[in-house]
Amino acid sequence: MGGYYAAKSGEPAAVATAIREHYLPTQQGTPVPSTREGQIVALADKLDTLAGIFAIGQKPTASKDPFALRRAALGALRICIEGGLPLDIAVLLGTALAAQPGGKHDAALREERTEFVLGRLRGYYAEQSLTPEMFEAVKSLVITTPLDFDARVQALRGFWALPEAKNLAAAHKRVRNILRQAGDTPPAAVDAGLLALDAEKALHSKLVGLEKSAKANDYASRLHNLAALRAPVDVFFTDVMVNDKDPAIRRNRTALLLQLDAICREVADISCLPG
Repeated sequence: MGGYYAAKSGEPAAVATAIREHYLPTQQGTPVPSTREGQIVALADKLDTLAGIFAIGQKPTASKDPFALRRAALGALRICIEGGLPLDIAVLLGTALAAQPGGKHDAALREERTEFVLGRLRGYYAEQSLTPEMFEAVKSLVITTPLDFDARVQALRGFWALPEAKNLAAAHKRVRNILRQAGDTPPAAVDAGLLALDAEKALHSKLVGLEKSAKANDYASRLHNLAALRAPVDVFFTDVMVNDKDPAIRRNRTALLLQLDAICREVADISCLPG
């Protein structure tokens, strides 16, 4: 109704539309505001509600959500993703909390509220048939910009369709286990001069090539390129003993696995996937 009043009062069409749509999305399946002005107003309204109710200690329980905070959180996330807004939800929530006139404003509350909002992404992607493992693969990286989170999820869908994906996921699990059990402190970087076997040289060369060719936000391409690691990783684990008796070689091979681990967790944590 406010939108009609605004239009009758001679307000610009963008203002009238923003007022009319600022409650959107009202529930799952309803659209986000159609204009940028409406998206910003709706987002500010939802973030203010979340910050204010959390600040006075009235957060939802397992069975009760009288202020519909779960709906507000999901609406804020959908506006960012479906509206194409590259905004950090943790920063926005911090700003909204700082603007509250009273209540708690401590760091623990800020973290709890951010986790609450981002936790709504689980249901959002479940509705899109995303597997729990794929969701966790992205969530584990602690991405607080919903649009970036979504870009990684969509790229991961494409990667998982590749025939090499499952084997690489299994190999990454093995890498993570080895690194957890490693007793030595590896060097910060691989020493190419200590790479003696063809298998470790080949893996190192492939990793360096992938690092040089990586494009910052081209997640689909970066994950697709990971498929090229399957063969050198398989050969590495067949031909190379990481736990060599020579401490320098052992630490250098551990550093090589750290390099592999890092590249397998740049877009999403591949070890979270079934394999």
